[in-house]
Amino acid sequence: MLQRYFFFLPAEASQLVLVFFLSFLIGLEREELKQSGRRAFGGVRTFPLLGLVGYAIAFLSKGNLVAMLMGLFVVAAFMLVSYWFKQRYSSEAGITTEISGLVVYLMGALVHGGHIWFACTLVVANLLLLELKDLLEGLTERINGEEIAAFAKFMLLTFVILPLVPNKEMGPFAINPFKTWLVVVTVSGVSYGSYLLLKAAKGRGGVFLTGVLGGIYSSTVATVVLSKRAAHANRPHAYSGAILTASGLMYLRIVLLVAFFNRALARELAPAFLALALIAGLSGWIWSHRPDPASDDGPQESQTHNPLQLRTAFAFAAIFLAVLVATHLAVQYLGKGGVYSLAALMGVTDVDPFIMGLTHAAGSTTTLHVALGGILIATACNNLAKAAYAWFLADRATARWAVSALAVLALLGILPLLWL
Repeated sequence: MLQRYFFFLPAEASQLVLVFFLSFLIGLEREELKQSGRRAFGGVRTFPLLGLVGYAIAFLSKGNLVAMLMGLFVVAAFMLVSYWFKQRYSSEAGITTEISGLVVYLMGALVHGGHIWFACTLVVANLLLLELKDLLEGLTERINGEEIAAFAKFMLLTFVILPLVPNKEMGPFAINPFKTWLVVVTVSGVSYGSYLLLKAAKGRGGVFLTGVLGGIYSSTVATVVLSKRAAHANRPHAYSGAILTASGLMYLRIVLLVAFFNRALARELAPAFLALALIAGLSGWIWSHRPDPASDDGPQESQTHNPLQLRTAFAFAAIFLAVLVATHLAVQYLGKGGVYSLAALMGVTDVDPFIMGLTHAAGSTTTLHVALGGILIATACNNLAKAAYAWFLADRATARWAVSALAVLALLGILPLLWL
């Protein structure tokens, strides 16, 4: 009997129920605001009526856009009067309730048009923005204008510049501008993510967490920062262990970056580099937890700089192109020995452009084994360069332990060359 009754109900019945339910949720949230003593427009009765008005206008006009816009203008006029009335009594009155009224009206029209998912998403987003008011406004105390500008730059690099770059090989060296800029975006994105985690931690995770996140951001930068701190901290085990961990995370970072562009090369790298990352990370964790003399080295802000600077991105792209050309010439005229010599030279500086260049060359202008050997040499030399930074910047006890650990890690990193 009940099934036959529902059979005779029109299709619009379920839509009306949905409109009433969604608008009632927003009205319920706004009702709490009224009960707190603050002047507000509407509640559990007004908002459902607004949703039903939007649905009814869409139903009667059969979805005519002009009629629905006229209804929206009428509702907006009521909202404007409500806002003006609130402003007369309070200079701190907001307009979110009135905007929510417009959202509810549009939701009713969307449900009539069959856009159920969009209507539900609109209401859920509206509820979250209303309910999380204190949390969202508190973000202004934790996120400064510089961080917002940095995120805008990341959006510019990724969603504005990247789609405009031509995706075809050009010039005598068959350079693909799109892939070049994609390398810039990927490396910047990984570094930026780690940088945000470092900023969020604010030193609360201690020296070891700085080494972990710093290794993902840039193990060279992390080594310099940790070595400078170690010079005044009198905690040789903690800082040398963190430096070793940062260098171990470098191997994991490289595997992930290479895998994004060249899976065949990543499969060759993964066994050795994942093993090195595990050895260095575990050894660094154990060593950093050995007891140190008492010190007043408290939580410190990260001294790393935001990697998302447009000048830095363009400089990385230029270096990457230069290294790509140099690698191509070394392969063409000097062979494997030339690539290995270039790897040793580039390892003393920033290894990312060179490794990304080899990643693109592997399998085309050079073999996977030559590219693998070049990456092994570059990372080993980079560890030796970091050992030099630790020796000159840290206190003697930290420097001795860090140099020894990094030298062993460099030696282990070069051993796979024996099987190439």
